[in-house]
Amino acid sequence: QVQLVESGGGLVQPGGSLRLSCAASGGPIYSINDMGWYRQAPGKQRDLVATITTGGRTVYADSVKGRFTISRDNAKNTIYLQMNSLKPEDTAVYYCNAPKVWATYADYVNERYLRVWGQGTLVTVSS
Repeated sequence: QVQLVESGGGLVQPGGSLRLSCAASGGPIYSINDMGWYRQAPGKQRDLVATITTGGRTVYADSVKGRFTISRDNAKNTIYLQMNSLKPEDTAVYYCNAPKVWATYADYVNERYLRVWGQGTLVTVSS
């Protein structure tokens, strides 16, 4: 079964930077559609941070535009989130998401796909 494994979280001071990674592994992968990052602060709902298509088209939440950059390595089934100028309000658990993962070509043709979430990585922005 395919899993998404995030890494790169931690404690950083305001104004600092972190780079998150999310790699898909653990099972056969024929293709992955869009991938993205979401975050959930304590006591709040999970919100979109950024998404990226296989072709590299990106969408960002207004709160992170100009500070965060999402990128993707299709060959490695991996996405990244470069976070700069971090603010205390960026503190949250960051989750990687792949809403459509096709394990084989047959699954792709027959629209059988997995919806996969990572386990989350904590980002804390504090002095």
